Amino acid sequence: MDPIYHHLKRRTLQIIAQFPVPDFHKDFLWATDRSSEMLATHIVVSELRAFVAARIDNDFGHGLDHAVRVTLDAGALILVEGKAARLSPKILSRQLLLAQCAGLLHDINRKEKDHAASGAEYAEKVLKTFMLSDREITDVSRAIRNHEAFKTTIEAKTKTGRMVSDCLYDADKFRWGPDNFARTLWDMVSFHNTPVPLFVSNYPKGMALIAKIRSTFRSHTGRKYGPGFIDQGLAIGEELYRVMKTEFGLY
Repeated sequence: MDPIYHHLKRRTLQIIAQFPVPDFHKDFLWATDRSSEMLATHIVVSELRAFVAARIDNDFGHGLDHAVRVTLDAGALILVEGKAARLSPKILSRQLLLAQCAGLLHDINRKEKDHAASGAEYAEKVLKTFMLSDREITDVSRAIRNHEAFKTTIEAKTKTGRMVSDCLYDADKFRWGPDNFARTLWDMVSFHNTPVPLFVSNYPKGMALIAKIRSTFRSHTGRKYGPGFIDQGLAIGEELYRVMKTEFGLY
């Protein structure tokens, strides 16, 4: 990777440090804490995390770190949505489990052309060895198939299935906020060995794509809090673009 990227990443992290924690994480600390506890202690989730860690590529901006972040937020979202829907504690606990399974597996085939569809098929095979019912496996698989933006989705057969699908999508798109500029962007240019002039020339297109994500959130909570992630990402990106031009002379 061109050394200038290391300097740009350092400046970007300084920019990000000036922004507050996203409102979702402040307002629903109880949900993120419970999601973290599930990730750390539930036997199925722990075994699945180890399975994914041994197989996922970590050099493409969508490795284990990304999967874990999506998993934690998908779990938190499902808790908030499930509480609002007045799900019983037993059902809500299973929903949390399914959301976390979907989060861990959603990018397992990230390098394939249609990674959502192939990942969904792969997840079905993997989850048959875990303690999930056929309906639960279908809900997780369908959520993975539906997690890409601007693609036709397959409607879930149940309300709880749709909840898992929507929460996975929203948690994944939360990453287009500060996370994109803290981690993903630099992993991607490193993997592709992107020439700096090409990076700079394509930068406005990337920013425009992030802006388009703003209107795609699916759950009630995602629609309320997702735009805040995107707005932070855009503000960080715009400041980085200014820095690239004024401090580094990149045009």
